[in-house]
Amino acid sequence: MLTLTGTTAWLRRWAAVIAEHELELTALDAAIGDADHGANLRRGTTAVLAQLDADPPSSIAEALTNAGMTMVTTVGGASGPLVGTLLLRAGSACGDRVSLTGADLVAALRAGAEGVRARGHAELGDKTMVDVLVPAIDALDSAIATGASLAAAASTAAIAANAARDATAALVARKGRASYLGERSVGTVDPGAASTALLLGALAAALAVAPTAQVDQPGRASSLRVGEPA
Repeated sequence: MLTLTGTTAWLRRWAAVIAEHELELTALDAAIGDADHGANLRRGTTAVLAQLDADPPSSIAEALTNAGMTMVTTVGGASGPLVGTLLLRAGSACGDRVSLTGADLVAALRAGAEGVRARGHAELGDKTMVDVLVPAIDALDSAIATGASLAAAASTAAIAANAARDATAALVARKGRASYLGERSVGTVDPGAASTALLLGALAAALAVAPTAQVDQPGRASSLRVGEPA
């Protein structure tokens, strides 16, 4: 089960890995974008942390929707609205559940991914965060269907996310600023794909150390490879 404690641990771990890899994300964005992806996400995740500390959420839905709204309101460019939509839609899909089963988490993440696809008008192969979200969620779903624990399934999803991230280097960008480069975008990992892999890696890391069975009471190219918890 993913509890409220596990969800807040996920958000805190996400902020930590974004801070750790800010410069790498910015370097990727400098190659095919406007060189602000790392800084923008650092600003947004820092605000998410501040909000968690100032007004601790009382439910998983509240934790995710608050984080999503914070990203939308504090991050410029495309990353704030897209990542914010992912979290907002996922939070909404959680409803009033005090914990999430593996199937619940898959449904929430799929709702978030569909929100991203709709907002960004992106599909698989467009060299965006969608190219990481879809295969990673599919991997999570498949692992859960085989009876894997949620922590093990999340680790499998993180590994799939890293592989999908690396695969974006071979794609031609069809959305966003990178699309202006056309064929010249080939050879560089998409920064949005890289940061999405970090988000899913943070989930795996949080679940690897969290007491996931306890229900809360309501109240890099290679250097970016952080999604496989030890």
